[in-house]
Amino acid sequence: MNPVWQAFLQEYNATIEKGHVIHFRDDVTELKNAQTDTILVDLSNFGLIHFSGEEVLTFLQGQLTCDLRKIDHQTAQYGSYCTPKGRILANFIIWSHADHNEYFMQLPSTLLEAISKRLSMYILRAKVRLNDSSDSLIRIGIAGNKAKLLIEEIFHSIALPISPLGIIHTEQGSILCQDINRYEIITTLDHAVMIWPHLALKATPVGTFCWDWLEIKAGIPVILPITQEQFIPQMVNFDVTGGVSFQKGCYPGQEIIARTQYLGKLKRRMYLVNIASSQPVMAGDQLFSAELLEQSCGMIVNATPSPEGGFDALAVIQTNSVEAGKIFWKNLEGPALQILSLPYLLPQ
Repeated sequence: MNPVWQAFLQEYNATIEKGHVIHFRDDVTELKNAQTDTILVDLSNFGLIHFSGEEVLTFLQGQLTCDLRKIDHQTAQYGSYCTPKGRILANFIIWSHADHNEYFMQLPSTLLEAISKRLSMYILRAKVRLNDSSDSLIRIGIAGNKAKLLIEEIFHSIALPISPLGIIHTEQGSILCQDINRYEIITTLDHAVMIWPHLALKATPVGTFCWDWLEIKAGIPVILPITQEQFIPQMVNFDVTGGVSFQKGCYPGQEIIARTQYLGKLKRRMYLVNIASSQPVMAGDQLFSAELLEQSCGMIVNATPSPEGGFDALAVIQTNSVEAGKIFWKNLEGPALQILSLPYLLPQ
């Protein structure tokens, strides 16, 4: 987290640990606000890699699962970076600021260093530059019924994108539509310290876990260090949300990912679930079902406390186990998962 930005947020009573805003008041109240009010969130828990250079499009097109040709100055993309075996090392949102010689990749800050290093190994003599822009560009999330109106007031009545992954660029910064009534502002430190107080007059500042909850409810996973190399893109529904293209050329893992899509039956899918537990549910936790006994039938991808009680989570589970009945957290004696509806349809 930018140290000047951190000090600024602490003046607004932010409690910050390891570069993450934990809360401004208390977790329970803020989570209720995320459900019913318009909220304001610092997104420094995500890192930002800046790619530039004459050959950046060709380079990234050969490394990532998404089709960079579908990105323009008005459209971002979900994507992932995989091993040669098709297992996800990281997922991200990627956008272009002005042309196809400059891209920004947003991913968890805990993965930024390792992913940057791995991608740098493959640049070789290509005319591509890679830089960490996490501290130079501040990211602010705003969500709720008033989100669009508040941003338009700050940015002088510009027409905001209303479709997911629509993006607009202005002199004050860029605005990315994450979902209906949920936006992200990407701007400089100078603009951020001016924008935040105005937004905070009508939106409630909350901890980053509130944004995590909104991501989970939207069915958008975040691969973390503990879940690296656990899933191929289709397991976390990237074939549905647009995080993988089957019409582009080669990239690491492409052969296995394509073979699974066209020749194999996908045995695991990601589901939205609630777990009635008083103990923390964590990414990487194993799931079990009666028919498989002590053999795991799935894994938690992301989890956060639910304003309705327990924990809401995204979980990759064997489809046969879901069809068969109850799934249990950690062991067969643990709480049963309640399968909830995702905001998009899964293939039959």
